[in-house]
Amino acid sequence: MSQTYYEFGTAADRWDRAQMFFEAKEYVTAARILAGLVEEVPEQVAPRLLLARSYYHSARLGKAEEELRAVLELDPVETYAHLMLGRTLERQGRAADAAPHLRMAAALTGDFGPGAAHA
Repeated sequence: MSQTYYEFGTAADRWDRAQMFFEAKEYVTAARILAGLVEEVPEQVAPRLLLARSYYHSARLGKAEEELRAVLELDPVETYAHLMLGRTLERQGRAADAAPHLRMAAALTGDFGPGAAHA
């Protein structure tokens, strides 16, 4: 696949561009830009998390799951990654796999839902 204009520039330029495409709901284009950034800086959480969100919104759930698991390897208490991974697994019909991640997200935010004090 050949590169396009939005894949050139500094990492900061591409990050800004990826965010712009994501906000415009151009998730496939955002993912294409972000995949290059993640390849360059695999240790950074923010590009991976936005890449996972781009994959999720473009229904590439296997790729979203892969990136979310990578985020959690880098930052095991990344609340939003736990929530997103839970939602991604649910969307794949894997509720049992999703449950621990959704519980972890709730625990990290203190949001145990109605009736949680009685559980």
